[in-house]
Amino acid sequence: MSFGIEAASYYVPSLYLEIKDLAEKRGIEPAKLEKGLGLHKMGFPDVHEDAATYAAEALLKLIKDYSIHPKDIARIYLGTESALDAAKPTISYAMQMVEKHIEEEFGMRCFKNCDVVDMTFACIGAVDALHNSLDFVRANPDKKAIVIASDYAKYELESSGEYTQGGGAVALLISSKPDLLEIKNEWGIATESVFDFFKPRRHYKKSDLNKAPESFPDTIEVFTDEPVFDGQYSNQCYQDRIREAYEHYKIITGKMKPYENWKYLIFHLPYAFHGKRVFTEIYSMENGLSYETLEEQKAVAKSEEYLQFINDKIEKSQRASSEIGNMYTASIFMAFLSALQTSFDENDELNGQEIGFLGYGSGSKSKVFTGKVSKDWKNVVAKWNVFENLKKRKPINFETYEKLHRKQLDQSVNVNYKGFGLSSVEFENPLLIGARYYNYQK
Repeated sequence: MSFGIEAASYYVPSLYLEIKDLAEKRGIEPAKLEKGLGLHKMGFPDVHEDAATYAAEALLKLIKDYSIHPKDIARIYLGTESALDAAKPTISYAMQMVEKHIEEEFGMRCFKNCDVVDMTFACIGAVDALHNSLDFVRANPDKKAIVIASDYAKYELESSGEYTQGGGAVALLISSKPDLLEIKNEWGIATESVFDFFKPRRHYKKSDLNKAPESFPDTIEVFTDEPVFDGQYSNQCYQDRIREAYEHYKIITGKMKPYENWKYLIFHLPYAFHGKRVFTEIYSMENGLSYETLEEQKAVAKSEEYLQFINDKIEKSQRASSEIGNMYTASIFMAFLSALQTSFDENDELNGQEIGFLGYGSGSKSKVFTGKVSKDWKNVVAKWNVFENLKKRKPINFETYEKLHRKQLDQSVNVNYKGFGLSSVEFENPLLIGARYYNYQK
């Protein structure tokens, strides 16, 4: 019996900012971001959007596109680092939104007996959710699970990470009927505790805060979406972890040069060109090339052989990232969708082809695993229309972008949006302060 991904869906924010507009305002040569990093557009959430609405949209699309009955779903696990609460899981909000929307068709509380939880480990949290859910369906082959990756990558204005922002969600149906991708139970893993990127609680003195209530403690902890990060160090950690996980994968599989048999290499993409940049070390190691000096590293990256390798095995997976930006936990799965959508559009046949995944999450951990494309893959991909849907988003100008970033807008930019949206947050009832309420706009 085989196990893996039966179906998949996605959601990206309804708004986007042209990267060239951001570059010009920040005094950056646009070509540095467009041609250097592969960035063209930044997906950005409207006032009513967050990680919960992203997840709900992807979940609803999955159910509708593939005619899934909620009673057949035993668990929904969310990988995210954009949690809305430190106790109540974000997936519980998304589940309730969808549950209410489809109750006329499936009855009230149709997910009543469904196990839901969030899993967090920076950008690899959804890969962990996938790993866990695959173990679950292997132990319970008559049951199905849904894995959702939903995130919003937000960095401080004028920071070095600002131009990599993005967001969205990808939902995967996991079962013993892997019509899209059969995933082998072989996982290369590497872990080390580091501080390359993290989101700590910041500490402030009550005396430094304007109009702080007397009931507040003298030292106040504040959480923000923007991370503390060291970009150069994080890149090195990414490279180190995927090398270690790849080496572990070789040990547990006994394969000498596994990447050569992979049709595509699918990476976590903080920016579109990141995967092809960090893989140069493994490529050099596998091909006996010297990689010690910066000059030698550049020579490998610019070699005709490596450029052809990128064109054949990586380039198609980058295309969606260029139009969306960093999706954190969802980026590796959107790279997968991008590669398959491009192959579908170009009428390539992928049946039986092996695909390699190299996931990474800061903090830090990597997982390397593979999947084999199923014979019915085109029937699944036919529902996606990734690049056509990306063209339907609404562009925003730079002034609107900064106001959204600073949370200075009370009304949605896209006033005619359809779908799930945050309707209110409770500020008065002491027993419900901070509770978030959502609705569906038709």
